[in-house]
Amino acid sequence: MAKNFKDLSEQQILALAISLEETDARIYADFAAGLRADYPTTAKIFEEMEAEEDEHRGKLIEEYRRRFGEHIPLIRREDVKGFVHRKPVWMIRPLGIKTVRRQAELMETETRRFYERAANKVSDASTRQLLGDLAEAERKHMTLAENLQQKYLTPEVETQEEKAHRRLFVLQIVQPGLAGLMDGSVSTLAPVFAAAFATHNSHAALLVGLAASIGAGISMAFAEAASDDGSLTGRGKPLLRGIVCGLMTTAGGIGHTLPYLIPEFRTATAVAVVIVAIELLVISWIRKRYMDTPFLRAAFQVIVGGVLVFLVGIWIGSS
Repeated sequence: MAKNFKDLSEQQILALAISLEETDARIYADFAAGLRADYPTTAKIFEEMEAEEDEHRGKLIEEYRRRFGEHIPLIRREDVKGFVHRKPVWMIRPLGIKTVRRQAELMETETRRFYERAANKVSDASTRQLLGDLAEAERKHMTLAENLQQKYLTPEVETQEEKAHRRLFVLQIVQPGLAGLMDGSVSTLAPVFAAAFATHNSHAALLVGLAASIGAGISMAFAEAASDDGSLTGRGKPLLRGIVCGLMTTAGGIGHTLPYLIPEFRTATAVAVVIVAIELLVISWIRKRYMDTPFLRAAFQVIVGGVLVFLVGIWIGSS
């Protein structure tokens, strides 16, 4: 059971401080390692912040030895009430540069508050001064980070890192989402409109569309998740890609299925056709925005394919 901070002895406070600095240093090292391949300049910032935390830890160990000897009990942040729960770095993959910088700010703020409270609690003058100095150091640590950013993150480097961030976003989110949206929007056209024109019944078309959309979503989700584990391609977690792909596949089919909630068949079909046109234009825009495909070319490719599938559905349903 976690202990209240107010109940800690001075020895325990120093032991906890040592543990905090060691943990933060290792987290910064993990940040640096996780960012090095795609954001080498930002990785250098966290390497220097790791070195700063190691220096703090060394000072705390010297003070602890002076007062309490060689043995330092293991007291972790989770053993004391009041600390914010942090998700382990190894579970945050892939590392996002904005997420990492925000996490670093939170870490420094929390550690600074700890030192301020600890300095007010201890009675030994030397220990109090050290803790106060460390609180000030943590306050300046964000200034250090800003200075390091100015040192390393030149406009050219920031541009490169933004490009890297965009590339990862495209690989991990846009590509599987776009594949799902295209599959859901195009592949479900034939069964939905075939059912609609075969039965001239909105309810029947609705049921077929729902079945086709959800079934395609499940199929695409498993196919995307099983395609690769992302370790070599940099495409991120298979589970995330599968979820994105599956949801977008279902959304693509549901869009032109829901109009068949309208009981009158012709009205429902007219609305569905308009939604199909909007879906195809949205897909073309996404391809232009993220895949650097000229809009007219993307629109031609997507619309021609969509129209062919649409006509096949009408032809089969009317036969």
